Amino acid sequence: MKNTDEIIKKTIIDTLYWDSRVDASDVKVEVDNREVTIRGTVPNYSASEAALFDAYKAHGVTKVDNQLLVKYPQLSKFPTDKEIAKNIETQLALYASTRDSDIQVFVKDGKVILKGHVDAYWKKSRVEQLISDLIGVVGITNTITVVPTKTVVDDVIADDVVQAINRSYIVDVNDIDVRVQNGIVTLSGDVSNRVEYDAAIEAASNTFGVKDVIDRLHIK
Repeated sequence: MKNTDEIIKKTIIDTLYWDSRVDASDVKVEVDNREVTIRGTVPNYSASEAALFDAYKAHGVTKVDNQLLVKYPQLSKFPTDKEIAKNIETQLALYASTRDSDIQVFVKDGKVILKGHVDAYWKKSRVEQLISDLIGVVGITNTITVVPTKTVVDDVIADDVVQAINRSYIVDVNDIDVRVQNGIVTLSGDVSNRVEYDAAIEAASNTFGVKDVIDRLHIK
């Protein structure tokens, strides 16, 4: 296993230095029994997210613990929490997927808390994507709830998720167990890598009527 861990570590380090979105000069990578921990500092929140996904791309990785801290370069005028919140509201107003949603933004020391509701689960993730690169954001806690525009029974949601997974050549639907209760989808089973994992999560996240996705998938 030690040799495998060393190969994984080298692959992740090489990927981080390759990825122009990430300044990897202050990033440390540790691997123990195929479980990865990344520590250090990055210049913005989106770089932290990019580093997380880069680590998961390495073959053999089963888990990544992202302990990176966001440390912005010195600016002549750093935005206040109030200005960050206003910038987030302005950003969300620019896009059709979030413009008319009921989203409240709270910021404390650069840490953003999102509240309110959207009508589709994928929009909850979309909000984070849209604001992750704004200057001043050092963390995001997303408590937005999903309230679909019409009720869909659990059996229909489950069938739609299964069919979506089945249409993907990336992951074998027989490896995934899909259960739905009150619009909340639980995915469990074993997948071979992060690509298969992402395909299964995406299938559930983009299905109409889904209110939340509980991830119990395991990367072998």
